[in-house]
Amino acid sequence: MSLDITLYVKVDTGGDQPHFVDLWEGNITHNLGKMADAAGIYYAMWRPEEIGIEYAGDMIEHLEGGLDELKRQPEFYKEFDSPNGWGRYENFVPFIVKYLAACKEHPKAKIHVCR
Repeated sequence: MSLDITLYVKVDTGGDQPHFVDLWEGNITHNLGKMADAAGIYYAMWRPEEIGIEYAGDMIEHLEGGLDELKRQPEFYKEFDSPNGWGRYENFVPFIVKYLAACKEHPKAKIHVCR
């Protein structure tokens, strides 16, 4: 099982139905949930709607804080690595870096998560 994250915009193309354009997509394993929780970013990443995060710009502060925390204590967070290899610190940090860059590039994009 995994977490799918999409940054998207709704575009009025003049037709009867709205058109949605995906600007960024990411996917990570749920095995990283405990690591994210320990770093204080579980709800921001897995359940943004529950804490009022709707737009990518709202996510930036959360991702920056979590990333700083993860980088500050790498050995501590590596203890949360999944024993089966699916969900490791070494993959989570680069994922957050990419997600953060996408949020900064598209701050008005809406966030959709599928868990």
